[in-house]
Amino acid sequence: MKKGTVIMMLAAAAGLASCSSQGPKANMKSDVDTLSYMLGMTNSQGLMDYATGRLGVDSAYVADFIKGIQQGTTVEDAKQKAYLAGMQIGLQISGEMFDAINNQVFRGDSVNKLNKENFLAGFISAVKEKGLVSADSARMYVQERTEAIKEKALAEKYADYKKQNEDFLAENKGKEGVKTTPSGLQYKVITEGKGEVPADTSRVKVHYKGTLIDGTQFDSSYDRKEPTTFRANQVIKGWTEALTMMPVGSKWELYIPQDLAYGSREAGNIKPFSTLIFEVELLSIEK
Repeated sequence: MKKGTVIMMLAAAAGLASCSSQGPKANMKSDVDTLSYMLGMTNSQGLMDYATGRLGVDSAYVADFIKGIQQGTTVEDAKQKAYLAGMQIGLQISGEMFDAINNQVFRGDSVNKLNKENFLAGFISAVKEKGLVSADSARMYVQERTEAIKEKALAEKYADYKKQNEDFLAENKGKEGVKTTPSGLQYKVITEGKGEVPADTSRVKVHYKGTLIDGTQFDSSYDRKEPTTFRANQVIKGWTEALTMMPVGSKWELYIPQDLAYGSREAGNIKPFSTLIFEVELLSIEK
């Protein structure tokens, strides 16, 4: 089909459409006219999903939504532009934004919910640069409080599992050959090496196998048939503490409490509050 024919057909279709729907009339008399129309179509993809899902636009009022778009493109007054831009941000807050932040903080908890009025008060005070605290203080507070809320929720969810791991350590502490450090790290010497003891900044080469208290293995350099090299202070706290006590050539079994491991974090097959058991063989200190 010839290009001129396409333009004529589109122009005719646009004329018919303008008789039955809101919006400016398409007037395609040239390639640029046609390109402009096509770009308008392609750049509107997903707009209604965004409007209904994130801005809270009721699908019953699409005509009003379209009217607002059309009027918004004709605004030239700076004061009115600022007001309309603020309206758009407000719609985003009352739409998906506030609910998304609420779910992020409380993770689907139906009992607890953020206060939208206070959220808006903080939001606007920050925009006006007249917050009750500094932005850094606010960020620090949010980080601490959201972490505490997350910890509490996880502690409730994994209460039984957490107790199982605590009971394991309490029983293991009294077993023959098991030693406990002031931090709570437990270890048993299988082979005592005669070499140098690493500093926490030393690069060490080790072989190891890691399991949970039920015997589930989650990692092993033995299975990979290749030792691992890393700096002693670049691993979990329990490993760092043990490595800086082990002479080269030693082989120890470590029983690492959750607070010296991954704590409330989930790491692959390792659930929150897991005690980690490692068989560690310190092969060398890399110079």
